Amino acid sequence: KPTPTTVVISKHPISQKKPLSAVIKEVCDGWNLPGPENYALQYTDGVQMYITESNRLDIKNGCILRLTKAPGRCAEDLFKGIQSSDAGVRCDSLKELAGVSTDMTFAQEFISRNGHLLLVKIVEDSTETFLQKSNVIMTHTLKAFMELMYHGIVSWENLSTVFIKKIASFVNAKPTDASIQQVSLDILENMVLSSQRTYYSSNEHASLNMNISDFLTDLFLLQNIIHSSGSVQDEMAHHLYVLQSVTLNHQELRMRTPLDCYSQEQRDILHGLRQAAFETESENSLSNERRRSLCAKEFKKLGFSNNSNPGQDLVRTPPGLLALDTMFYFATRYPDAYSRFVLENSSREDKHECPFARSSIQLTLILCEILRIGEPPSETGSDYHPIFFSQDRLMEELFCVCIQLLNKTWKEMRATQEDFDKVMQVVREQITRTLSSKPTSLELFKNKVNALNYSEILKLRQTERLHQEEILAPPVLELKERLKPELLELIRQQRLNRLCQGTMFRKISSRRRQDKLWYCRLSPNHKMLHYGDVEEDSDNPTIETLQEKIPVADIKALLTGKDCPHMKENKGKQNKEVLDLAFSITYDVEEYSLNFIAPSRTDFCLWTDGLSVLLGRDMSSETMRSELDILLSMEIKLRLLDLENVPIPDSAPSVPKPPSNYNFCYDFSQTEQ
Repeated sequence: KPTPTTVVISKHPISQKKPLSAVIKEVCDGWNLPGPENYALQYTDGVQMYITESNRLDIKNGCILRLTKAPGRCAEDLFKGIQSSDAGVRCDSLKELAGVSTDMTFAQEFISRNGHLLLVKIVEDSTETFLQKSNVIMTHTLKAFMELMYHGIVSWENLSTVFIKKIASFVNAKPTDASIQQVSLDILENMVLSSQRTYYSSNEHASLNMNISDFLTDLFLLQNIIHSSGSVQDEMAHHLYVLQSVTLNHQELRMRTPLDCYSQEQRDILHGLRQAAFETESENSLSNERRRSLCAKEFKKLGFSNNSNPGQDLVRTPPGLLALDTMFYFATRYPDAYSRFVLENSSREDKHECPFARSSIQLTLILCEILRIGEPPSETGSDYHPIFFSQDRLMEELFCVCIQLLNKTWKEMRATQEDFDKVMQVVREQITRTLSSKPTSLELFKNKVNALNYSEILKLRQTERLHQEEILAPPVLELKERLKPELLELIRQQRLNRLCQGTMFRKISSRRRQDKLWYCRLSPNHKMLHYGDVEEDSDNPTIETLQEKIPVADIKALLTGKDCPHMKENKGKQNKEVLDLAFSITYDVEEYSLNFIAPSRTDFCLWTDGLSVLLGRDMSSETMRSELDILLSMEIKLRLLDLENVPIPDSAPSVPKPPSNYNFCYDFSQTEQ
């Protein structure tokens, strides 16, 4: 016999014509429960969402609902429970709150009682001793706060500096529980992303970003996360990427600000650069005309194009004032290297000298582009540079290394002024290739980038060019076409095997959630798609545990991007990253659809390819094309091993003309004497 709070809808159908309050009253009357206004219906499986008038039509036959406390009553009880003097009651209330806060109806009720401010106060009043003794309570508090904020009822920008400092301290504290650290980074990320969405209408964006990044300790992140024995997980890599992006974007204002030729401070910096490079006689004793002539001559030696008014060289944005900052940092931080650079080039012939100012301005722009300064962090990015977390002033220190590299490369190329753009292209390649190897310190970067000299760049380019030429040879292209069908079949089988293994997907939501998951996999006979809700810690659930299934024969169409039903429902609210990961299948005469948001672009390609194979269509993803190219390249190389150093003709040799006669047949009728 079911408990008094459980109703099996498949046995007691709900009339969709009656008000929900009338349905709840009927259930309460059936169990002799007074006060039906204090009760509500709620799903028992998966996400335990409250049934409301707005979502009641989504109830499917066979769903099990339970009669439970109404959202308002539940919110009131938990609001009192988290203020209890009993630590056990307080912990249990916070744990329950973290679970039920995923529901919008409950969240509205709890926030209307200022419950979220109570959670903020718990965080602000916490001490190091409290954190060490009550890690579990703080974990539940932060998770509940995160779930409440996901609904967008309260703005992230209303949080106090005290709260931000506390959250950042949870990241930095060494004994902090990993779950507290993870959700704390998630909170900081959402504060940053929220401030960026209102960037052009708010002046608090830069100060908030500076506030957050200043509270985070790069040394702690470097030693305890990046250099830890385990690999950095995807979610943590994303947080590190966001922190790097936010911190580097502090340079954006200077990058987009042109030099003011009437600013005395900026003019003094320019003259400081000149005086630091050249030891000249006292300028005070010179006439104005003699002083202007001397300044113009020295600014020309420094490499300014407009030597009479060098500030004009820094009017262009980007890099704007950031180029002046990097030059001044180099001159003051490494004065010997700065003087050596300028004086060495001053002694060369005019056409062979490397112009310091012009090179510095262009190099600063290149570094801004490589480090993506001025670009807001994406919601799915995870490409961070470990070197960033080992340096307080990465932009300036990288410039100091790379400007000396530029001078070295200039000499290796025996460059002239006409070769300036070519040299900058080589320097860009040296920097990007070195950063792609993920150096963990500035010293390691310096050693690697200097080892990658101009001759090494030429060798790499030549290897890549020869490889490209081999691929484009006509006989090789013909061989590739013959190999394609066999390799495509190999990829098709791999895709189907991948679908049989299955993938864990996140529930569709306008905001990123961490606990709403479902799993989908293809049956071994390729005839059924099985899917169902799973817990976060579950690992490859079996087909038997997945409650729902769709016959492959019933699938009518595969939709992607903005054509998906769940993307049309949220039109205007989805960013490009989400659109690029969305796909759906329609089934049963296109009346129903199963909607997906892939965990990554790779998973998106694998699933859309696999579903295309099931539907008898050609695979079209970029991953398929990349894998096909790799397999073709490997197969071609294996088949051409015996032809090493043998030139491959562009066309097959011509067939010779037939002989004038065929009188060269051996007569077998005559025997040898």
